[in-house]
Amino acid sequence: MESSWLETRWARPFYLAFVFCLALGLLQAIKLYLRRQRLLRDLRPFPAPPTHWFYGHQKLLQDGKMEKLEELVEKYPCAFPCWVGPFQAFFYIYDPDYAKTFLSRTDPKSKYPCKVWLPCLGKGLVSLDGPKWFQHRCLLTPGYSVNILKSYVEVMAHSVNMMLGKWEKICGTQDTIVEVFEHINLMALDILMKCAFNRETNCQINSHCDLYVKSTFEASKIIFYRLYSFLRHHNILFNFSPEGHCLQETSQMLHQHTEKAIQDRKKALEEEKRQDNTQKRKHQDFLDVVLSVQAENRDSFSDTDLRSEVNTFLLAGQDTMPGGISWLLYHLALNPEHQERCREEIRSILGDGSSITWDQLDEMSYTTMCIKESLRLAPPVPSISRELSKPITFPDGLSLPAGITVVLSIWGLHHNPAIWEKPKVFDPLRFSQENSDQRHSHSFLPFSAGPRNCVGQHFAMAELKVAIALILLRFKVTPDPTRPLVFLSQIQQTGSLDKVVSWAHQFPYAHPLWYGQFVGFLNIYEPDYAKAVYSRGDPKALDFYDFLLQWTGQVGGEGS
Repeated sequence: MESSWLETRWARPFYLAFVFCLALGLLQAIKLYLRRQRLLRDLRPFPAPPTHWFYGHQKLLQDGKMEKLEELVEKYPCAFPCWVGPFQAFFYIYDPDYAKTFLSRTDPKSKYPCKVWLPCLGKGLVSLDGPKWFQHRCLLTPGYSVNILKSYVEVMAHSVNMMLGKWEKICGTQDTIVEVFEHINLMALDILMKCAFNRETNCQINSHCDLYVKSTFEASKIIFYRLYSFLRHHNILFNFSPEGHCLQETSQMLHQHTEKAIQDRKKALEEEKRQDNTQKRKHQDFLDVVLSVQAENRDSFSDTDLRSEVNTFLLAGQDTMPGGISWLLYHLALNPEHQERCREEIRSILGDGSSITWDQLDEMSYTTMCIKESLRLAPPVPSISRELSKPITFPDGLSLPAGITVVLSIWGLHHNPAIWEKPKVFDPLRFSQENSDQRHSHSFLPFSAGPRNCVGQHFAMAELKVAIALILLRFKVTPDPTRPLVFLSQIQQTGSLDKVVSWAHQFPYAHPLWYGQFVGFLNIYEPDYAKAVYSRGDPKALDFYDFLLQWTGQVGGEGS
C-alpha cells in the first residue's frame, strides 16, 4: 500500500514546522486578544471619542491638526484613552490635578520614545530610569548651576550677534522677507557646540562643510519622522528601511565626533597638568563638567555614560530651542503692541546692546512674561509619557493599574479652557505675579515638573532671553501674510490631493510646506516658476534620490 506524503521522511520536518508556526501564531493571537480585553476593562471608567475597530484613534490625531486635540480637551475635561490600532492604548491627561499626581511619581519613561532616541543619545538623562538616572541627575545638576550659566551669556550673545550680522547683510536698509528658522537652527547649534566643547564651528557661515552639523540635522529629521510614522515603530521594519540605515551611519558619526572631542580634551588636560600649566579658559563648558564628574566617580560613571550625557545635552537642546525662539518671534510678529513694549523694556536695560549680563536678564520682566506665553501656546515638547510601574489613583477617585502608558499632553494642558480663559489669545499678563499666584502650580509645564523636570530649563530660558533681546534691539519683525503656516504631514497622512488643488487656487504661484518644525519645501505649480527651476543645473533632492538608489542603484548621471 502506498504511504501517505506525511509519512515520507522529507515531509515530516515541514509538517512539524508548520504546526509549530501555527501554534505560535495562535498563542500570539490569544495574547493580543487578552491584552485588548484587559485594556478595555482598565479604561472603561474613562469616556473616549468614537474609535475605529482597527485604526483606533490614529486617524483622528494623525493629520497634524492640533485643533482636533483642542476639541477633545474641551469635550473630555480631564483625560481620555487614545487607541493606536486594536491592541495599543495610551491614556492622555491634561488636567493640572491629574498632572500633579502623575509627575510626583518616578515611573519609567515609555519604552517607545526612548527606543527611538537611543541610537543617537545613548543612555543619558533622557532615557535612563531608576537608581542610575537618579545618580546621573545628582552628578550633573551642578553643571547647570547659576555660576556656570552666567559665563554662557557672553557665548550666547556672540552667536546671536553673528546671526544678526547675516540678517543685516540680507536685508540692507529695506524691509525684506527672511525665512528665519534655518538661521535660528544654526545659531542654536553654534551656542550648544561652544557651551559643550568650547569649539568654534563656523556653522553659521558655512554649515554645509561641517559634517557634524549636517549629521545633527539629519539625525533630528529622521527621529522626528520615525516618531510620527506608525509603520516605522517596529525596530525590524525601521532598521531595514533607508532611513534606518541612514540613522545608523549618522549616529556612528556623531558618537565618533563626541568620542574624539572627549579624548582630545583629556589629552589636553593631562598635558596641562604635566607642564603645570593651568591656564583658565573663558568659561567652563559642559565637557569640563562631565569630565570632573567622571574623575570623582570613576567606578560609577563610565566613558559610555560620559559620551551619552554630552550627546543628550547637544541633541536635546538642538531639537527644542530653535522651535522655541522661532515661535516666540512669530507670536511677537502677530502682536506688534507686545513686541514694542518688549523692545522698550530691553532698550531701557541694555541700551545699544553692546554688552549683556546674567543680572540684566532677570530685569526683563515683561519680556519674560511674553516668553512664557509663547511657551504656553507652543510648548517645545508637546507631550511626555511614562509607563506606570504601580497603580495610580487620581484626585477624583478614578484609578489605573500598573502597565498603562500615560501621556501628559502639555499642549492640551496649555490650551485647556477650564484653566485658561480664551486659550488661543496671546496674553502675556497671564504670567504677572498676581495671576500666576492664583493659578494651579501644574497648569503651566513647558519644562515638566516633579523629580524628572528638565535639568536644562534655566539654560533654555537664558538663551531665549538673550536671543529675543538682541533681535528686538536691531530688528522689527512682522509676519508674511502671503505665506501661512502649512504642515506637510496633513497631505502625506490623509492622502488627499484636494487640499493641494485648493491651495493652488488660494496661492497662485507657490507655497511653503512644512514637515513638522525642522524640514521645509517650496511647492511650485506655475509655468514661469517651473521654467526658472528646470533651466538650472541644480542637483536632485538628496533625501528622495538616496531613497531611490536603495532600489534602482546608480542609473544615469546627475541630471537624469
